[in-house]
Amino acid sequence: MGKDFAFKEVFKTKIKPASVEEMLSKIPVFDKLTPKELRSVASIVHHRQYVKGEFVFYQGDPGLGMYVIEKGTVGVVVVGEDGAQKEITELRNGDFFGEIALLDESARSASVVVKEDSELVGFFRPDLFEIIEKTPKTGLKIVVKLAEMIGERLRNMNTEFSRLRAELESVKQQKETSDEKASSKKKSSKQ
Repeated sequence: MGKDFAFKEVFKTKIKPASVEEMLSKIPVFDKLTPKELRSVASIVHHRQYVKGEFVFYQGDPGLGMYVIEKGTVGVVVVGEDGAQKEITELRNGDFFGEIALLDESARSASVVVKEDSELVGFFRPDLFEIIEKTPKTGLKIVVKLAEMIGERLRNMNTEFSRLRAELESVKQQKETSDEKASSKKKSSKQ
């Protein structure tokens, strides 16, 4: 990714909630829900405590749901092709991650490790399906919001991909021009 791409900001939302409902209302997945719908969601979320160094999940694990950081700090880590781990961002209170797993059980694209003792709120696929079954209108709001978020990220990734492709093409052309000049100089000096 280019240096200008703000991946770190994709998952961040700065809040200091007074309640789980208020915290959820600040998360884009739930921001269109009514207070009654938020109470319904808040009543089924899962509260988890993690200690420093513990993994919430590992890259490659099946996606089961999303998490919101109620208190603490986590690092999002990827393992490169060379086997080296690299932290791509740090998330704190009010930030969220893993929401695509609500729609898709595909393998996690990164690991999440707890950097300080933390409290997380989990919302999982079965929770979403329960909401869809009991109150389809609420479930539809959540699914539509997830689709909007994914669409926006895809557009941003396409823009970034196009920018990187143009940058790569420019570097390639500069190298070819440089190689041609070097080749011409060699030929001139031999004559």
